[in-house]
Amino acid sequence: MNPQIRKVGIAVTVCFVALFVQLNYLQVVSADRYANHPRNIRAVLRDFAQPRGDIVTPDGTVVATSEKVDDEFERQRRYPTGDLFGHVSGFLSLTLGATGVEEAYNDDLAGRRPDQAVKNIGDWLIGKEPTGDVVLTITNAAQGAARAALGDVRGSIAALDPTTGAVLALWSNPSYDPTPLAAHSSRSVQEAFDAYNADPVKPMLARAYRERFPPGSTFKVVTAATAIEEGVATPETRFPSQRALDLPQSDRMLRNFGGSSCGGTLAVSFRRSCNTVFGQLGLDLGEKLADGAIRFGIGRDVPFDLNEARSQGPAPGTFDKNQPSFANAAIGQGDVAVTPLQMAMVAGAIGNGGVLMRPHVVAEVRDTDGGVARRIRPRVWRRAVSVPTAAAVGRMMVDVVQAGTGRGAAVPGVQVAGKTGTAQAPGGPPHAWFVAYAPADAPRVAVAVLVERGGDVGDEATGGRVAAPIAGTLLKPLLAAEDPPDSQDPAAGGGG
Repeated sequence: MNPQIRKVGIAVTVCFVALFVQLNYLQVVSADRYANHPRNIRAVLRDFAQPRGDIVTPDGTVVATSEKVDDEFERQRRYPTGDLFGHVSGFLSLTLGATGVEEAYNDDLAGRRPDQAVKNIGDWLIGKEPTGDVVLTITNAAQGAARAALGDVRGSIAALDPTTGAVLALWSNPSYDPTPLAAHSSRSVQEAFDAYNADPVKPMLARAYRERFPPGSTFKVVTAATAIEEGVATPETRFPSQRALDLPQSDRMLRNFGGSSCGGTLAVSFRRSCNTVFGQLGLDLGEKLADGAIRFGIGRDVPFDLNEARSQGPAPGTFDKNQPSFANAAIGQGDVAVTPLQMAMVAGAIGNGGVLMRPHVVAEVRDTDGGVARRIRPRVWRRAVSVPTAAAVGRMMVDVVQAGTGRGAAVPGVQVAGKTGTAQAPGGPPHAWFVAYAPADAPRVAVAVLVERGGDVGDEATGGRVAAPIAGTLLKPLLAAEDPPDSQDPAAGGGG
């Protein structure tokens, strides 16, 4: 055979094999990913042409529904609650794809899950198309209470049941109305999308679970829990009183809030939110601080049904070369960046005996006949610390609200466990934080409140002054709710 013909034959064969492998990869290995990608317009067109279930709250409010219209698609997706649930429901858009619950539970809403198809085979035989109604864990009343508690300031609230992982409220201000993005006119959708994106306050950004912030002293919950768990300190361990801590490997110092001097036992230092003590703990813990943060889920992908942004803790394996970063991380500054939902989970883990549950915003899916097609069961995600460690940190958190920087979160007749935080961030005033769980002896609610840039107070903001009272205001109606969302019937209706 002519050598040139042989070379051409080999090249053609290689190209054919490469094409065969690529086609099989696309059609077999990646088929499901591409078919269900939110930007796959064919999938969206398919869903637009089919009946679709509602998204509803446990107290009977319709968050998303499809209404009949006189055009080629026959149905128009509407969001009657406007911006109240915008970051939860997301949207189903002909132009932009799907987000939020609309994306995560798309097959349930469209009635395409195998269990729905089997259960409704009789309906299929008579031509009745199955759909599914998705029931949230968040009541309309609780979400409204979160919005009212935060008011006009920019920030976020995340609240959940620490024993089940059911999200009770998930609010970010500002928010947005998804309805314009579900229009059938691609031009009007693009105009609405461009207008939202052009807004400097970013209303489409779900800050409660998609944006990361330095947590400030709320992270001292993680540091204290790790120190106790690792045997590095106990609540009675004493630390020297000082105004500033010399940071090794540098000429810098870590100072207390307002230049004050503090020290004493770990319990007292926690109540007073003493930076020098916790900076020293970060140095004493070293790599164990990074391990402790990971046990609380920081630096790991949270198994949340709305796809939370991954939080960040001190970088494992870097202590020997960068010790000051661990001192700063121990007070929630420097390398640490978290979502409000993550910090609600941290507080909830302490209240739940050291265990983090998988967070979820959907309680169940109901079929076309109103029966339960599937229920989202509570599932353990990971254990952060032991029961005795959680109890010890919990007692210190109770002390913060009773006699420390978190007095503003006190609720009459209820023992609240909490921690304040004032997080320095480049570009403006500090962020004000508060995390808590209540009742302290039998937690039903864990909450994180973030007020960006101190709200109306600005440079004078602290977590105790700004965020703690908001948490206290919200805890009252959440604790007053008679039944947890998973059991309700929707058909019935750094310093302190």
